[in-house]
Amino acid sequence: MTTRIACFGGIYNNYLALEAAVRDARRRGVDAMYCLGDMGAFGPHPDRVFPILHDNNVLCVQGNYDDSIGNAFDDCQCGYTDPRDNHFAQISYDYTLANTSTENRAFLRALPKERRLELGSSRALLCHGSPRKVNEFLWESTSSTHFLEALLRDHDADVIAATHTGIKWRRELSMNRHFVNVGVLGRPENDGRTNVWYTVMEACSNGDLQIEFVPIEFDHLRLAGEMQNEGLPAEFVEALRTGWWTTCLEVLPAKERRRGAA
Repeated sequence: MTTRIACFGGIYNNYLALEAAVRDARRRGVDAMYCLGDMGAFGPHPDRVFPILHDNNVLCVQGNYDDSIGNAFDDCQCGYTDPRDNHFAQISYDYTLANTSTENRAFLRALPKERRLELGSSRALLCHGSPRKVNEFLWESTSSTHFLEALLRDHDADVIAATHTGIKWRRELSMNRHFVNVGVLGRPENDGRTNVWYTVMEACSNGDLQIEFVPIEFDHLRLAGEMQNEGLPAEFVEALRTGWWTTCLEVLPAKERRRGAA
């Protein structure tokens, strides 16, 4: 029986954080590790992520980025509406597409949109944005409890774990049900800290579900230097070095925006 799993959100080419998270999850004795999509974007050297996933049996779902890279679409399908956000997203996408091997693109193309498992007595659904739409942004401040209850009911799940927004959060719902945004490994949370996050979910013997957000430290200055050497935008490099977002800010709702530098 699966009782404890690790969930990694968007890796965004951050192979250093992925290595650190896998080591940490193994130390915690998880039964399985999952990646909830968006292996590429933002960071350097896309192909360095895949051996870590394969060698450690990390089970993946397909994010919007993975669908786009796998099928060589024109853009990342990220869901941004602001022209500046889309400008930087296109730079990131073009770099990742050009530097992802044919073999790894085939792997991304074949990934499932969601995974389901029994986590103790709970039916868990793992997806990228939401079960409704791969690039749906579900924010803590704008997702009502009523909406989340309906989402779980409509998709026959006791737990939905997602990512995509870049900021972790959770909501405990009625009848021991949960919605969890597991965070991302790819970049810090726009809080002035340089660590990133993943999530451990454990089914307890009494039927409760324990959810722990786990901070991961990695050599962020090394990754920032590699990004600079690869010619990625200075805005990306600054975000790694400072822990403050420099792009994708317009998508943030007011409450999440107030938590950060903007």
